[in-house]
Amino acid sequence: MARGWESKAVDEQIATAAANRETHKSKHHSPEQVEMLRQRKVLELSRARVTCDLENSQDPRYRSLLLRALEDLEAQIAGLQKAV
Repeated sequence: MARGWESKAVDEQIATAAANRETHKSKHHSPEQVEMLRQRKVLELSRARVTCDLENSQDPRYRSLLLRALEDLEAQIAGLQKAV
């Protein structure tokens, strides 16, 4: 009896994986879109690093520098969102 349940679960996993592959195939992006997505990801990772550094920093001058960097990164991300 348990074997029947296992095979049904495997069949469901195979069907789900096939559906996911079809979904990803239909989402073809142009090279420009891929580059914009890559740039946005890089900017978001940089923003996360700067935010973390800002939380851990005690030096007022370094915090000021990080705040300006954070503002700049957010402006760049906003610019990419407008371009899309």
